[in-house]
Amino acid sequence: MPAIPESSAVIADVAVENDYDGFAEAYTAENETSLLNAYYVRPAIVDLAGDVAGRRILDAGCGAGPVSVALRDRGAVVSGFDRSAKMVELARQRLGDDVDLRVADITAPLPYPDGAFDDAVAALVLHYLEDWTAPLAELRRVLKPGGRLIVVVNHPILLKMVHRETDYFATTKWSDEYDFNGQKAVLTYWHRPLHAMTDAFTAAGFRTAVISEPPPAPEAHELFPDEMARFPSGAFLSFMFFVLEAA
Repeated sequence: MPAIPESSAVIADVAVENDYDGFAEAYTAENETSLLNAYYVRPAIVDLAGDVAGRRILDAGCGAGPVSVALRDRGAVVSGFDRSAKMVELARQRLGDDVDLRVADITAPLPYPDGAFDDAVAALVLHYLEDWTAPLAELRRVLKPGGRLIVVVNHPILLKMVHRETDYFATTKWSDEYDFNGQKAVLTYWHRPLHAMTDAFTAAGFRTAVISEPPPAPEAHELFPDEMARFPSGAFLSFMFFVLEAA
């Protein structure tokens, strides 16, 4: 979930699901400075990645490239792909022509050789998919042995919190409406319980090294005082972060 939803969760089918080409610019503008993206997801990924200097990193579902920029600024050699051609266009504007950016679908064979990367990041990508089998297999294939995959997905308790009658243990399709910089958009997700996530990682040949529910960046308290005042502990439930190691 890339932003605070405008509506409460709704179990629904949507005619054109997750049409990022249709709202790429609005989404990018909204999330440049948003609490969840700019001051939660991105700093948490950078923290989990640690020292990335010289490491070859694949940004799977790179969007407009903010995670790629953050990792490149710390010395990584980044490549990225996204299903949305418009998002890749925006990423090229940000990263320049010397970065390998491609239009590709994570549910199809990826256009990279075996063992091409030291690490990969799949941030806010897998929760759009009903079946993780092929995407995780491909991400495992393009990682060298011992390589890391950082995954960020909707927290598995999230749907249950906002739609209480939902069966937590069922794989459930659901949608929310958002306002991205004044443009309405609907995003559709697949909820799955935590054990289904970790089982899928294991089946794909990964070892789960870290499961994290991090706090936002410290400056979030000053920049978003009203939102953060709702969370006395300084943390909130939105996404779950994993660091996986390729066996």
